[in-house]
Amino acid sequence: MDHSIAHVMKFANGTIVTNTIESQPEILEDQQIEYKDESHSLNKEQRQLSSYYKELGDVILGNEDVILFGPTEAKSELFNLLKDNHLFDEIKIVVKSADKMTESERKIFVKEYFK
Repeated sequence: MDHSIAHVMKFANGTIVTNTIESQPEILEDQQIEYKDESHSLNKEQRQLSSYYKELGDVILGNEDVILFGPTEAKSELFNLLKDNHLFDEIKIVVKSADKMTESERKIFVKEYFK
């Protein structure tokens, strides 16, 4: 995972099913508005990231064992949000650093972890 896309992989009975979740940019009512205020831009990015992490958290709920991996700090940011939420107390969540991977490499990584 990174700040813009997450490949959610469910590993069950030796097979992996992958779904992709993308961080969706906010759509402004008037696309012609140009904002030069840096704080507005940062707030917009934070709202977008919060929505993205909320969607990922919803997917993680109901699982027993989860591994968050990827090349950026997004995995650690998500982990910190989840560990502060008691809904995730019973879920084992592990964070691992990993380089950018192809789909095949991600599948091997997940199978090795859950072996």
